[in-house]
Amino acid sequence: MKPEVSIVIPAYNENERLGEPLQKILRYVSDTKLNAELIVVDDGSSDATARIAEETFATTPAIPAQVIKYDKNRGKGFAVKTGLRAANADVALFTDADLSTPIEELTKLTGPIIAAEVDVAFGSRALDRSLIGTHQPWRREQGGRVMNLIIKTMSRLRFVDTQCGFKAFNMQKFGPLLDLMTIDRFGFDVEFLFVAQHNGLRLKEIPVRWNDVAGSKVSVFRDTRRMIAELNQIRSNAKRGVYDLK
Repeated sequence: MKPEVSIVIPAYNENERLGEPLQKILRYVSDTKLNAELIVVDDGSSDATARIAEETFATTPAIPAQVIKYDKNRGKGFAVKTGLRAANADVALFTDADLSTPIEELTKLTGPIIAAEVDVAFGSRALDRSLIGTHQPWRREQGGRVMNLIIKTMSRLRFVDTQCGFKAFNMQKFGPLLDLMTIDRFGFDVEFLFVAQHNGLRLKEIPVRWNDVAGSKVSVFRDTRRMIAELNQIRSNAKRGVYDLK
């Protein structure tokens, strides 16, 4: 039977903390009787990420699941695109491997898509900060606010948090846009939203619960510089018609 929702989890060197989040997702799918499939994309890990995922999935064989692995690290954006391309459901959601947004928030995003109200729904930490349980360290949180302002200014997207790793898509409409994407690393979230809006899809930013989880691979200084470069790439692509669906 075709799944109702595909859940994509990009993972890079996550063998120490991947097992518990996957167990939580499997338990949620089982308890709610959600017709879902799980897809872990191992983004060229040098550790046992793929093995941990396979062993965890083996504990619940009734839930469709697969692990996609390739040898070279290509970036989180490439991993998410790979997972979305493999999705069998008409609605797909990607979540960060650390489940900083609890999987129980899934229906906040998938519900409006299934109801045909929107085409892309994405979690936001900024719309209702009372939903943040464990905050990031002060310096990192302030750096994130500065980055969000840069993104909003350069991309001209009206949203206040494009970077939350919890997004859902109507794959019949969003799927064809994946071939237009050019960014494989940090700025892929912005490109996803920019290209979707550019092609007339309906987008909605939705407040979700969120907790900072130790072990983030994000560097505020390094990734702010990278984000500015990738925002310039997005602007250039848009001017050259790269994002126009033929």
